[in-house]
Amino acid sequence: MQYADSIDEWANILIKNNSGAYANSWLLGDIRTGEIACLELGLKHHSLDKKKNGYFAGSNVTANTKILRLETQGTWDDVRDPCVARRVRWDQLMKAHYGRIDVALAKQMLADHYDVYLQKEQPSGRTICGHYDLDDGSVPGVMSAYRPSGAFDGKVVDSDMAKNWRLWARWGSSCDIGFDAAGFLEKHPQYNWLKGYLADLPARPWTVFPSERRQ
Repeated sequence: MQYADSIDEWANILIKNNSGAYANSWLLGDIRTGEIACLELGLKHHSLDKKKNGYFAGSNVTANTKILRLETQGTWDDVRDPCVARRVRWDQLMKAHYGRIDVALAKQMLADHYDVYLQKEQPSGRTICGHYDLDDGSVPGVMSAYRPSGAFDGKVVDSDMAKNWRLWARWGSSCDIGFDAAGFLEKHPQYNWLKGYLADLPARPWTVFPSERRQ
């Protein structure tokens, strides 16, 4: 991004000699032109979509079915899969709030705990604010029960903030659920091999970076 002067140049940099190791949706916005873009990048196949009205969303998997079928082992419609579940939920939220999304609403969306497979509010590995550590693994698709992983930060920026090289950020997931390593290991001793390596991630407040003091 720092070496490109346009969306097309940015896309070309990513496409050239890429390894294809992470067939994914890469999103970018150009604050000078008001244009947004989605680059679906595989090893042998790619696509670039641009628009000035609308939205793109990503969930760690390509949304391009050709790349999905030819270059990954991912599924398109099985909402037990965390990436698919989050893709479906993002589309629901974007359609529901289209035209009125601001920084405050974006923060709420990143903290969303609606599980589209269970069809209820319950933080899990399938929710946008991911909590594998709270997921019992009973639904196929989650890597293992109570796996100590998930979303551990959140970042939100609008065009005005981007022009000033600033953004909102939060450490310890986008919601108010923190992670206490000692308490987690007491409940799930199967992960005791991580003792001394697993760190606390207390929920921190949303903060603007860089701070005014540093400027």
